[in-house]
Amino acid sequence: MTKAKLGSIGLSFLVLALLVVWMATGNVREARDEAPEAPPEQEKGVPSVQVDMLRERPYEPALMVQGQLEPWRSVAIGARVAGTVEELMVEQGDRVAEGDVLLRLSEDGRGTAVEQWQSRLRKLEADLAAARRLRARDLTSESEVLTLQSELSAARAELAQARLSMDNLPPQAPFDGTVNRRDVDLGDLVQVGSPLLELVRIDRLKATGQIPQQSVGSVEEGQKVAIRTLDGDTLEGQVSFVASAADRETRSFAVEVTVENPERERVAGASATLRIALPEVRAMFISPAYLSLGDDGRPGLRYVGENNEVVFTTVKLLNVTTDGAWVTGLPEEIRLITRGAGFVSIGQRVRPVSRDSDRG
Repeated sequence: MTKAKLGSIGLSFLVLALLVVWMATGNVREARDEAPEAPPEQEKGVPSVQVDMLRERPYEPALMVQGQLEPWRSVAIGARVAGTVEELMVEQGDRVAEGDVLLRLSEDGRGTAVEQWQSRLRKLEADLAAARRLRARDLTSESEVLTLQSELSAARAELAQARLSMDNLPPQAPFDGTVNRRDVDLGDLVQVGSPLLELVRIDRLKATGQIPQQSVGSVEEGQKVAIRTLDGDTLEGQVSFVASAADRETRSFAVEVTVENPERERVAGASATLRIALPEVRAMFISPAYLSLGDDGRPGLRYVGENNEVVFTTVKLLNVTTDGAWVTGLPEEIRLITRGAGFVSIGQRVRPVSRDSDRG
């Protein structure tokens, strides 16, 4: 079976389901296969149908995506040198600023190593200066000068490494954030790479999700997004990134949304529904009870055309709720057949009777 046929069958089931739900909830306005009473002056052989005048209205469609909220930034801070935890400056939940010292590890003789390499460096600099003076009077070999230069370069590297070890004893916060987790306590012995703390930034969040390939063309950076969490709270954001290539397994495109969270609500890591606002379109709002299927299995509406003939036009369903359905694909204004559609055929000439005049 071809994809087109499968798509038609899917739409058929969708429309059928909508009709069943609408009838079950009692929202069907009037039976569509019941012909309105024909007025005495009706032309012989021309049936009457009841119509409602519908006009297009502005409608802002939206794409619904299931996703999750993540911290704007998150980093696991690990030990860059081995040592013992001697001092803790923060607890879990504390807010820190960029550059704040988070804890301090034991020195373990690193300060002495810095002093030793400083002394070694000064001696080698003096030896090299003397060797160059002697070389200028041809009292020493060029090889001796090169050897001292090499030793001096090595000493400078060792001193830089010793100073770096000292600088890494107190890990600092790489950005403003909150201590989300602390993995060590006073007295713990850590090795290079051991986890120390997790720091997150949550005053701004990042919502992520996957956009189906058939919808990615309607999403671009800057579009507004409403993010609804599982507890019912709503946050506002805007699209900041849309992937240029689809995921190989899901064939969907990654999307990221920047979400401001000045109140620092604890929603990072939670599931959420993303409502991505799409460009405004002109559409009609109808009861799904008036939808029917064409010969190709696509949903459409029957209405009275300019020559009072029954016309069927397929529509695109933009959104369906318990209140009604938004559709496009119709003229700007139509006379929708709301009663008697089951007694007439497409192309047949009819006499339209407005709902208001029928009631009068």
